[in-house]
Amino acid sequence: MPPDAKTRTPVTVRVFSQQLSSTPRGARLARRLVAERLDAWGWPYASELNEAVTLITAELAANAVRHGRLPGRDFRIRLTVTEGTVRVEVTDARGERLPAICPAGGEVEGGRGLVLVDALADRWGVDPRTTGVGKTVWAEIRDHEPVSAQCAAPRE
Repeated sequence: MPPDAKTRTPVTVRVFSQQLSSTPRGARLARRLVAERLDAWGWPYASELNEAVTLITAELAANAVRHGRLPGRDFRIRLTVTEGTVRVEVTDARGERLPAICPAGGEVEGGRGLVLVDALADRWGVDPRTTGVGKTVWAEIRDHEPVSAQCAAPRE
């Protein structure tokens, strides 16, 4: 391994970002946009990675709408593909309402979306916003080569 390999920062391959209304419609649109973007980038709709990232996005966007909403404030999704990782981020306006995994069972309604995120993601977490109010909840999945990259002709 070269000496600088440990200090090398990942190279961003693709980025998609969209601001959406903090409504159930906005959450549904977030899911759809991420699925479409991953398909366009080479991970077909029915691929394991597309389905996992889309489900994670749906859960995080639903939480942003349900728990992170402030009147008149939108939420933002950001999808980033770097060497080896697909990362989805959902930023909302409520920094004081941090996500927590609720135990299964009991009479609590909801609260199990993060259980799915935890099961599907290789890593996930929450970061306070550095500018303005709010927080960003993120999840990462190690990617697999997109179909288009697997089938590409060798470079000369």
